[in-house]
Amino acid sequence: MEYNACCESAVIKKENPFKSFWMGGYECSDKINAFGNRVDLLTITGHLQLLEQDYKKLSPFNIATVREGIRWSQVEKEPYHYDWRIVKKMIVKGKENDIQQVWDLCHFGFPDDLTPLHPMFPRRFAAMCKSFAETYRSIDEERPLIITPINEVSFLSWLGGEACGTSPFCNGIGWQVKYKLMKAYIEGIQALKQVDSSIRILTTEPLINIVASLNAGTDEKELAATKNTEQFQVLDILSGNLCSELGGKPEYLDIIGINYYYNNQWTHNSGEYLSWKNFTADERSLPLHRLIENVYKKYHRPVVLAETSHSGEDRAEWIKYIGDECATVLDRDIPLWGICLYPLIDRPDWDDTNNWHQSGLWDDPSCGQVHERILNKSYAKALLKIQLAMQERREQPVFDY
Repeated sequence: MEYNACCESAVIKKENPFKSFWMGGYECSDKINAFGNRVDLLTITGHLQLLEQDYKKLSPFNIATVREGIRWSQVEKEPYHYDWRIVKKMIVKGKENDIQQVWDLCHFGFPDDLTPLHPMFPRRFAAMCKSFAETYRSIDEERPLIITPINEVSFLSWLGGEACGTSPFCNGIGWQVKYKLMKAYIEGIQALKQVDSSIRILTTEPLINIVASLNAGTDEKELAATKNTEQFQVLDILSGNLCSELGGKPEYLDIIGINYYYNNQWTHNSGEYLSWKNFTADERSLPLHRLIENVYKKYHRPVVLAETSHSGEDRAEWIKYIGDECATVLDRDIPLWGICLYPLIDRPDWDDTNNWHQSGLWDDPSCGQVHERILNKSYAKALLKIQLAMQERREQPVFDY
């Protein structure tokens, strides 16, 4: 089923709500890691402490829209009691610096007394969503509000339900975790819309390509294809095309955010990554523009590259690749509404916070000890160059669906 078909009776004009095409994200996960420790990356990276300074550094790079997170575990220490003081300060700083904030309400972390399998998880999440929308609108009544209810449901379901990497620390129940998360996701959207029907929803899901080994038989190829197709279950549930009992609707599938990194294509059995540097060397590898085009043809929704980065010395080469691929997407009349560098500030590993990834536009050589901001010059130079090359590409401010 093509999703444009289900909306033929009522075409809705949706304007591009983003302040800038180039965006950035601040790592905001507050998950419990594989060792049972709460990891608060907004604090570890120093972004909360240096919020205004971080915002002021964005102007030379044409970034006026950023992804931020509320850290649900810190906001709701007791059921239905919310402490929005830090979030309010963040909202105010955004307004003062003319920075548009796109908000993650759950970025892998939940309150201490909840897991996605808890019977009250959806109700608690929806209540928090309602409170957030009311809080935000009490400070900013006019600007567009864009929300990601739960970041990367597919990945979170695997990490907590298959790999024992976070709550609920299980294996073999990834689908059950995904189902519960999507129940909460949809109830959260319903609660947000009750407060403000104009709120836009940005889904953020990994864009992947899982392939069979080179000499695979029919069964292995079919299994790899099935696993690859499962990446779309979240979008299908959200739109009501799968598990309709959860209440998904076509309009809930609003803006499709895709998260794409250098290791998002791999072989099913071995887990071996496919190279992104030379696609002609392996016909199983697909260029990013092809993957984005496939998503657009399937759902006919505007797209944002909601997360992308590389670690170490390949950062400059990666952003050049991303720019070239996204330019091709725009040339094919696909409504690509933005590219988000994620993270802007370097971040440590979840399970080893002494190991920093060197993946940001700015590095922190002190590894969070004094919160330094050292611009990676090769990355910055490559970014500015690709921005200049893309600035005359056509953007579509309005999209019908």
